[in-house]
Amino acid sequence: MQKSGPRPDIAPAAVGYGFLMTRSRNRSRRFDVVLWGATGFTGKLTAEYLLQRHAGQGLRIALAGRNADKLERVRQELAAVDPEAKTFELLTGDSHDRASLDAITKDTEVVCTTVGPYAKYGKALVESCVEAGTDYCDLTGEPQFVRAMIDAHHTRAVETGARIVHCCGFDSIPSDLGTWNLVQEAKERFGISLDEVKLITGRIKGGVSGGTVASMLQVVEDVKADRGVLRTLGNPYGLNPEGERRGPDTSDQKGVRYDDDLPGWTGPFVMASINTRVVRRSNALLGYPYGREFRYSECSGTGGGPKGLMRATSLAAGVTGLMAGITFAPTRNLIMRKLPSPGEGPNREQREAGSFVLHLIGKGRTKTGQPAQLRSRVVGKADPGYGETAKMLGESALCLALDGEALESPGGMGTPAATMGGSLLARLREQGMEFVVDEPS
Repeated sequence: MQKSGPRPDIAPAAVGYGFLMTRSRNRSRRFDVVLWGATGFTGKLTAEYLLQRHAGQGLRIALAGRNADKLERVRQELAAVDPEAKTFELLTGDSHDRASLDAITKDTEVVCTTVGPYAKYGKALVESCVEAGTDYCDLTGEPQFVRAMIDAHHTRAVETGARIVHCCGFDSIPSDLGTWNLVQEAKERFGISLDEVKLITGRIKGGVSGGTVASMLQVVEDVKADRGVLRTLGNPYGLNPEGERRGPDTSDQKGVRYDDDLPGWTGPFVMASINTRVVRRSNALLGYPYGREFRYSECSGTGGGPKGLMRATSLAAGVTGLMAGITFAPTRNLIMRKLPSPGEGPNREQREAGSFVLHLIGKGRTKTGQPAQLRSRVVGKADPGYGETAKMLGESALCLALDGEALESPGGMGTPAATMGGSLLARLREQGMEFVVDEPS
């Protein structure tokens, strides 16, 4: 069961969980989960995952999107694998037609969406879920979108009880739940208080997601349209509640560094710009169980020696070049021709051959004040951006739908750890993701 502490940015009516809840989470609505964007590449994978998890649970699932014919084709493809897919209902709507979205969101416990870039296609759906008191999860990695949704809808979501949870894929569940779990284990099992956690990537085998590329481009477009977006992107605490946007962390790593704790060389991790901010928001929403001076960072591990240094240098140059290149139209068009488009992705064999290992290093002190270090690993056994992301998103939706009444988290714009914490962690472990904590040193 998820436990939460005081939340600094919730409305007064929600303090102590005395918040207005417009519905009980007893699965009384027509559907448990509506999958929005079921005809897209990641949408189909998530539909397959939900079908796999359908057995024995009596799930009431609907596939939703703009085109009824495409939805029917997806259902038929799924039914060829498992006839139970014939029970999936089909719903049509449009991302920019609020009335069509309202007709969908009022009838479901949870909306699970793969339709991005979310800053372009997701705003009306979030608002509709908030007004209907409907839980929601997505795959966004767009900090400016998350910030805009917090500012526009957090107070109302508290009032209606809608739990809106962004970043439920490789952005940012391994980081968010990995940190939450490491801090919990440090305190409960080992009596250690952690002052700092840093995530360092190990082996990551998988293709670049077309949706991730589209989200990166959307960030660039939003910055061009509103220079104020840079303030959110540049602030390490840019997703924190109002009045809570300062702390000891500085900007994300951009260059090459040597880390004595590995030991080895490190370079930038392109997903740090969203993951780090989600982790810090979780700490704030939960009432700072990690501590107000807690530090968190992410980077890519490249190994030791001259080869590790060379890999780190190449990585730093590549990330810098990519971000600079997509900012300018001539080079952006050239780069985009070499990267996957939204809706494209690896085949099943390639997805199953993928994997990832992320290392978390926690540094703190024992009850007697002695320095201590605690390490953990988050391991996924399929392509991180597709196979494991479909699992993470699917389990987030099921957690909200099936465990929703047991979760103690209130409505509002949450995070995976702050909203679902231990319940989601248990679900992912059951489905083969590893969150392993080592003995302290």
